[in-house]
Order: sequence, then structure tokens, then C-alpha cells
Amino acid sequence: MKKISLLGATGSIGIQTLDIIRGHQEAFQLVAISAGRNIDVVRKIILEFKPEFVSVQEKVDCETLQTEFPGLTIGFGPSGIEEAAVYNKADILVNAVLGSVGLSPTLKAIQAGKTIAIANKETLVTAGHLVMEAARKHNVSILPVDSEHSAIFQALQGEQAKNIEQLILTASGGSFRDRKREELKNVTVREALNHPNWSMGAKITIDSATMMNKGLEVIEAHWLFSLPYEKISVVLHKESIIHSMVEFHDTSIIAQLGTPDMRVPIQYALTYPDRLPHPTGNRLSLAQIGKLHFREMDFDRFRCLKFAYDAGRAGGTMPTVLNAANEAAVAAFLEGKITFLQIEDLIERELTKHKIITNPDLETIQEIDEQTRKSVLSLI
Repeated sequence: MKKISLLGATGSIGIQTLDIIRGHQEAFQLVAISAGRNIDVVRKIILEFKPEFVSVQEKVDCETLQTEFPGLTIGFGPSGIEEAAVYNKADILVNAVLGSVGLSPTLKAIQAGKTIAIANKETLVTAGHLVMEAARKHNVSILPVDSEHSAIFQALQGEQAKNIEQLILTASGGSFRDRKREELKNVTVREALNHPNWSMGAKITIDSATMMNKGLEVIEAHWLFSLPYEKISVVLHKESIIHSMVEFHDTSIIAQLGTPDMRVPIQYALTYPDRLPHPTGNRLSLAQIGKLHFREMDFDRFRCLKFAYDAGRAGGTMPTVLNAANEAAVAAFLEGKITFLQIEDLIERELTKHKIITNPDLETIQEIDEQTRKSVLSLI
């Protein structure tokens, strides 16, 4: 039985991870969680899964839960999430938190020898060199949870890296994939959150609409699979049935297909190198789908994707700026403070003025992250 620590237990990926644990109680045990402010959901998780350690964001919520569950060990804040990440009984850490808050706990868990199932893009985007170096040093596996990276990981089983021609990430195109740029000036938050294929949290859904989500995945793929950006491409595939592909130098292409269900890659990360039956058994029928569509990405239409490629190639602290500016700008859009297209403008401004620091340490990354967020807020 694998014992699991779950960061971001009340978010979209966290809830779907709990679905997997619930469906395979003979295989998995939840021993530690972290969550934000959704204390009602935390209570339900405690009652159903009986974790041994719980961390929440606020001290007042920690005190409330401690009163309600006197036998449970409960922490809060940054130290609490790190304690959940390194919980001594856990075999595998599922990092499902949003944003750069997931970086430090992941590094701590690697140092503690935990297998990492990573759904937190920002950890690799902002500090991929630190994470992968630490994983090699401590002989720790980094298992992808994103559907695209899981697809590539599965396609590469039994293959040799020297034979890879390119990785091909597929992109749904998000909420506005069929709209021209001039049609995006007055789109609403509600429209942007209406993703045609996937059920995700608000931030990721907006990132999908701007195509920043795919840009972050390109940077993540660079670190996970140790390939240059010239060997990582993106194709628009509106059905989200092919989750990604690997082309080999003999012209063969191996693709991983499935329904748009995040529980599939989550479960594969938890069961690797084995597989278990899907809890719902919702199977793909290609005959019912009939056709699959693909088209090249337009970097003028999806400017955030180009920003990500440029930041990734520049390296150093540039991806940190990219991620921090995006997080701050998306939060402002969700709060109604800026328009949809201003997300791009704010990110571009921060990238243009930034002076790259090569091979940054963790403290430098955290400082640049904080400075960038403040800079974006000053412009709003």
C-alpha cells in the first residue's frame, strides 16, 4: 500500500486525487494533507480519510480544527505545508497546489527522499534546474501528473532518449480558441472560465484561454524530459483526445489517447510502474468521436505561448518573471481589475524590463518572484 501526502487537497486536482484514493482503498492511504481556506471541505476529508497530519493556510482555522479534532496533528502556513510535504509516513507526495508556493515544499520532500507526483507547473517553471538537480542528487523520481506530460512519459516507456525527434504537446485552445484577437477586447471572466473540454480551477482555465498554460507546460517538459526547446512543439487539438505525442527519428509517432479526465494521469502517477482499473471505467470510443482535428499554433494569436518559449530559452530568472507576472495578472483579471488582453500586456512589460540572473539559487528566485508581483500590482 502506498501512503500519500497531498498538497492542495481541496483544489481541482486534489479532489480528483481523493477520488482515486477512494476508489482504490486497498492500494492507497492518505496520511497527510495541506489545504487553503476551504475548511468545510477539509472537515469532510478528515472525517472520510482520517489523515494523521493536516495543514491549513490560516492560524485561526488551525485552532478551530484543533478544537474539533483534538487527536489530530494540525499545522498552518508555510511551515505547515512543508511539514505535510515531508511527513515521515508518506511514500509519495502529490503536489497539487497552485502557484510558486509549491516550490519550497517540493524541494524539502525531495531532500526527504519522497517520490514526487507533480501537478504544480510553477515548481518546475520557476526553478526547474534546482528541482531536477535535487532529484538526481537524492535519487528521487519526479512523476508527471499533467495529462500532457503523463502522455509523453507513457509514450517513452521502453524507449531511448537518443531516438527522440520531438515532443508534441496538444492544446485544446481554451475558451476562445475560435475567436480572433479583435474579438477578445471585451470578453468577460465568465466567458473565459467556460472551458469546452476540461473541468479545472479558475486560474488554470484562464491560463488555458491565454495559452499560458501550454507555455508553462513547454517549460515543464524541457525539465522533465531534458530536451531543448527546439525539440518541443505544440499543436492545437480541440477534442483533447490525444493528450500528447512523441515523434522518433525513424518518423514513428507514439500518442497517448483517452477521455478528458484528469483522474487517469493522476492514477498513473500513483500506480507507476503498474496500472489499476479506472474507478468509473469511462472508456474512449473512437467510433463515436469519428474525427480528430489538428492545426498549427499561431504565435501572433496566442502571444503568451511565444512569451513562454522566449523565457524558457532565455533561462535564468526569466521563467520566474514569466510565471509571477502571469499569476498576478490573472488574479487581477479574475477580480475584474483588468481586461483579458491586458494579461498579455502586463506579462510582456515585466519580461521586457527584466535583467536576467543566470543559475539563480532559491533565495534569488523567491526575491524575483516577489518583486515581479509587486511590479505588476503597481501597474494595475
